[in-house]
Amino acid sequence: MADQTAKGQIPGASNWPTANCNDGHAYTAPVGSFRTNAFGLHDMIGNVYEWTEDCWNDNYNGAPTDGSTWQYGDCQKRVLRGGSWRIDPRNARSANRGMVNSDDRVDGSGFRVARTN
Repeated sequence: MADQTAKGQIPGASNWPTANCNDGHAYTAPVGSFRTNAFGLHDMIGNVYEWTEDCWNDNYNGAPTDGSTWQYGDCQKRVLRGGSWRIDPRNARSANRGMVNSDDRVDGSGFRVARTN
C-alpha cells in the first residue's frame, strides 16, 4: 500500500487506499535507504516483492526441504515473496507468497541481488 508521500506526489493517488505513514518515496526506495535488520541486511520486506526462481505450486506438498529451488509445477508462473509498496503493510512479511506470470513486468516486483564478502 502506498503511503502519504505517494498520495502527495502521484497524480490520482489521492483516490488510492494509503497507509498513514510517510517514508519520503512515492514508489520504491533506493537500496539501503533504511536501517539494516538484525542480520545486517537491507530491504528484506516491502519496497518490491522478491521474484524467486521457484515454479508456482498451489501448496507446499512435495516442496524441496533442502533449500533448493522448486523446479517443477507451473513454471510459466514464478513465486513472489515478501511484499511491496503496493500492498497493505500488515501483509508485507517474509511468509507472504504470491505468483506472477513469467513474462509479466510490474513495478511492485523485482529481483534480490546479493553478494558475499
